[in-house]
Amino acid sequence: MSASDTFQQACAAAPQGMEISAIARLAPTRRAICSEHGDRDFQTLNQRANQIARHLRAAGLKAGDPIALVCGNRPEFVEVVMASHRLGLRLTPVNWHLKPEEIAYIVDDCEARALFADIRISEAALAATSLSSRLVMQLSIGGEISGFDPLDSAIADLSGEDIDAPARGSVMQYTSGTTGRPKGVLRKQADPAKAAEMQQLITAVFQYQPESGADCSLATGPLYHAGPFNLCMLTPLSAGIGIVLMDKWEPEQTLKLIAEHRVTHSFFVPTMFNRLLQLPESVRKAYDLSSLRFVIHGAAPCPPSVKQQMLDWFGPIIWELFAGTEGPGTFVSPQEWLAKPGTVGKPGPDQVRILDEAGKPVAPGEEGQIWMINPPDSKFEYFKAPEKTASAQRDGYYTAGDIGYLDTDGYLFLTGRSAETIISGGVNIYPQEIDDVLAKHPAVADVACVGVPNEDWGEEVKALVQLVPGATGDAALAKQLQTFCSEQLSSQKVPRSVEYLDEIPRSEAGKVYRKALRDRYWGGERKI
Repeated sequence: MSASDTFQQACAAAPQGMEISAIARLAPTRRAICSEHGDRDFQTLNQRANQIARHLRAAGLKAGDPIALVCGNRPEFVEVVMASHRLGLRLTPVNWHLKPEEIAYIVDDCEARALFADIRISEAALAATSLSSRLVMQLSIGGEISGFDPLDSAIADLSGEDIDAPARGSVMQYTSGTTGRPKGVLRKQADPAKAAEMQQLITAVFQYQPESGADCSLATGPLYHAGPFNLCMLTPLSAGIGIVLMDKWEPEQTLKLIAEHRVTHSFFVPTMFNRLLQLPESVRKAYDLSSLRFVIHGAAPCPPSVKQQMLDWFGPIIWELFAGTEGPGTFVSPQEWLAKPGTVGKPGPDQVRILDEAGKPVAPGEEGQIWMINPPDSKFEYFKAPEKTASAQRDGYYTAGDIGYLDTDGYLFLTGRSAETIISGGVNIYPQEIDDVLAKHPAVADVACVGVPNEDWGEEVKALVQLVPGATGDAALAKQLQTFCSEQLSSQKVPRSVEYLDEIPRSEAGKVYRKALRDRYWGGERKI
């Protein structure tokens, strides 16, 4: 039996939530977390998870109880996650970049009984405690918050031995809330045997080599987001792979950490690709990236031209995941993508349906709403929102509002989201398609097209453009950009106007805040 088999079999045999304990027994001093807020080996990580679990149990929390975690990319984030998993709690990781009232809303809405809060969001933490009536415990991370118990001192005297009777925990993440209040996505937990089988499959697909002890995953994005949470934290750690946490993403710092820690795996969003490509060539060549074996990207559409440049730089190691908070989707290898530029993968039989507004299937090559299969053993619901749940599910499938098509070979392509659709003269226009074209222009660093009022047509396309350093945003360039689009798009999709912005506003997951941009021209309400 190989060492790899030892790791995989030990983790598969461990009760769900206790995989870290199995790894701690096999390799106690192996690095688990490296960060600017401190490091952990697997033994220390496991011990602290047990201490936190004991503290929560002492407060009366039991399997199924909800807790909220509002924290940056610190080791404590991981420790709380591991503790909640082995206690069987329902964990809600909260976007700590939100406004205090938004954070307070989520903490209250998820019905949290315990709140873990980073000292960086002390104002929001206090707002949450004043709004939430169910809290029985408040713990601060990284320092003191008035009315909170500091986590380190609270668990200092507790045993780090494995807890008895571990239970299977769950995670309820919240949607981005770009079209209203965010909603919790509550998912039925997979059978433990299936979960272990899936972990082994991922270990193989991601090309993990846990026996070496050298593999390392770089968490580029915030851990509260589904992509980094699962792909940069849970998945590698559960396979015995250490992680490096970036507290704040910076392009050159990313290259530096890859070279310094010999990073083998990482996750990116398209905005990060753009920023990396804007680095001077001398900077890009200054770092040794040869350790990288597997890079995955997702969370937002990536212009094919940008991805091609990244493949030219990193090599054919970039995979793409199309999925959402609501559930899994498709996966595409670099080789498949190079054969079908722009695709997000080839779904399995009956995995995806493309439907028109009447709910009828469309022909290959025709755009429609994407519906993904919603397996009964992992079916989701929007927490306390049955009407929204019902509208997003149909005949065993669900939709997150994405628009796309299947080509004649069965490959899926994205063209936008229904909530972002521009309707001009009765014609549906998906802005992502126009974004992808403009992103190819050498003067464009980032772009977001939106629909703005037009007296005759209802809406027209406006391009909001962030320029590369040194480019001049004037009328001549605007005309050039319009001509550039007209050479590749039908006339109704060509922007009627161009506006230059210092920066295109995006979420930490790389998604354009398109509604906020569009609302500037509609007085906060779209009147069509």
